[in-house]
Amino acid sequence: MEHPKQAESGPVSLAIPAVSMRPTPMGRQHAVSSGHYLASIAANRVLDAGGNAIDAGVTAAFALAVLQPDVVSVAGVAPTLIYVQKLGRVVSLPGLGHWPAATDIPRLVAEGDGFSVPDGVLRTVVPAAPATHITALRRYGTISFAEAVAPALELARDGFATYPFLAESLRQARWRYERWPSSREIFVPGGRTPDVGELFVQRDLARTLESLVEAERGAHGDRDRKLRAVHDHFYRGPIADAIGRFQQDSGGFLRHEDLAAFEVEPEDSIHAVYHGTEVHSCDTWCQGIVLLQTLKLLEHDDLRGLGRNSPAYVHLLTEALNLSFADREAYIGDPKFIDVPTATLLSDAYARAQRARIRPDACFGAMPEPGDIPGVSNRNTGGDRAASGPVGMSPDTIHASVMDRYGNAYSATLSDTSHDAPVVPGLGMVISTRGHQSRLQDGHPAKVEPGKRPRLTPSPGMALRDGKPYLCFGTPGGDVQSQAMLQVFLNITEFGMQVQQAVEAPRFSSANFPNSFAPHDYMPGRLCLEENMPQAVFDAMRALGHDVQAIPVLPAMSGAVCVVLRDPHTRLLHAGADPRREAYALAW
Repeated sequence: MEHPKQAESGPVSLAIPAVSMRPTPMGRQHAVSSGHYLASIAANRVLDAGGNAIDAGVTAAFALAVLQPDVVSVAGVAPTLIYVQKLGRVVSLPGLGHWPAATDIPRLVAEGDGFSVPDGVLRTVVPAAPATHITALRRYGTISFAEAVAPALELARDGFATYPFLAESLRQARWRYERWPSSREIFVPGGRTPDVGELFVQRDLARTLESLVEAERGAHGDRDRKLRAVHDHFYRGPIADAIGRFQQDSGGFLRHEDLAAFEVEPEDSIHAVYHGTEVHSCDTWCQGIVLLQTLKLLEHDDLRGLGRNSPAYVHLLTEALNLSFADREAYIGDPKFIDVPTATLLSDAYARAQRARIRPDACFGAMPEPGDIPGVSNRNTGGDRAASGPVGMSPDTIHASVMDRYGNAYSATLSDTSHDAPVVPGLGMVISTRGHQSRLQDGHPAKVEPGKRPRLTPSPGMALRDGKPYLCFGTPGGDVQSQAMLQVFLNITEFGMQVQQAVEAPRFSSANFPNSFAPHDYMPGRLCLEENMPQAVFDAMRALGHDVQAIPVLPAMSGAVCVVLRDPHTRLLHAGADPRREAYALAW
């Protein structure tokens, strides 16, 4: 038999089409995706050693709070979804603290603009992240606190290389950090912010983490009692004492008693079914219901027939999101204080009624009226302040998703900015400033009240198929979160894209509603398109009446989505991480 003559020179073409800039890691045992490569490596080490998804997720969460200290705090927020294989269901850990008992609303109005919660210590709420992580380890993990926090402790004590996104974030916020000596010492050392490649060290934070490790080591009893000792050291011991004194001396509302009474208890998630897939979110103290509502609204449209990112597709998704965000503004808040009509908002009948409001030939042009729910008053009090100019990058956050060989899954979105309140001297961290997502208008569902939680933007997602984990996903991006998660979810489920390909695809986002962050600017009709979107989409959206703004792919304004997927057929785990930031995915 004659063999074909091989070419004597020139490259060999494999004729394999490239679908993404990075590969989609795939493995049999476990997978992780998080907002920084070092946190992903730390989580992967735990999984390699036999730890479960919860152990690895908490390890990543602590590391991320050290690695992205501009927008994540060890003493911040940590909304978390966990699929517990032994229980066969999703549980939610409500990683969001409430307003202190001494909160003085007239003072907030007087010292602010009457609309937004003012900058500084007055926006501090009870920090929830430490209690959330400890509860996750106690109830569902297997490793010690010392093991989980070891990578974070090393990164804080010995430092890590400043990366481009962090360097630029600190540079832009420099004047904010310089307002307080305790913050200036960490974030503007020697009178300047660190450059890319310079070592970033957080010695006070390292000592705080070490004290928590020592509390565990010094406690008597079993693993549960030792982890409980870590909680008490933070919320009832010397750390709580330091926070309470600093708040009182600085004129803040938070006191030792608020911290001592704080606990995080597992609760039910909320979910919607989209073509047989259960998509879960935390309850309505966060904005996750926006994703669920929008999926229900789109469930009976032929999205594949429209074509991904076609003008008709972008218009339909944008208008569906605008309806969901209008409902968020009118109905969504802390369910302990607000009677949220969750069942109605996620019902098929309501979705059909909302879908009928969308016109294919014109956009709303302004935030639409919320959906009509009989017997439920519209709590949007109006007074939304229209703004002009470009949409900017939101104060941000970070995400971690993990699946393990045992069938467990973890999805958490960690946050809290450090530039809008001072670092507590000696502790090396800012205490949760999430109060800036509350409002001061009477009647608003997110209005400040003592004991009430702000309405949180961080909103992790988890999806199940046949009752088993299918997808863990989440992203930074403020009000962009639900929008970016929606598009990546549909890229995978409707268009069959590989996970990494789905993450890298061009995205769009609406700003046609009051921003969740103070000063809550409202951009009527604004639609942001990443600049690599086809020109035909820009032209068509303008023709439909959208106020179109081109936004860069880098620096990322469209989130940084992290995804872990379990293929229901092969049982292989796939992971993707957004190259718009330092996010990285690993699998084995």
